[in-house]
Amino acid sequence: MGSFIYQLICISLDMQQIKLKDRGYGEQRYPNLGTMMMVEETLMNADGEMTIAELKRKLPKQVMHQTLMLILDYLNYSNKILLHDNKVLWIYNPDSKLWRMKGTKVR
Repeated sequence: MGSFIYQLICISLDMQQIKLKDRGYGEQRYPNLGTMMMVEETLMNADGEMTIAELKRKLPKQVMHQTLMLILDYLNYSNKILLHDNKVLWIYNPDSKLWRMKGTKVR
């Protein structure tokens, strides 16, 4: 039960409070919603883990590296992906027992 409460607290945080990795870029470019959804959909439809270079090749449109890394940092923070050694794996399952117990419908 403690883990569940911790996850709810993490989900309710403001976007401004999210601590993303400082990658040392001079100027940070922020993605728009369309770009974030494009990356999410590409990862969701992937067969398994892939490198960041493979992800860039599979994206329907080009995304700047620093913007893609910001998206991946956010998805990692929100527990939708695992990001380790430049490899990415989609792990989010919206149709889990937990969501059904809360009465949330998934389309």
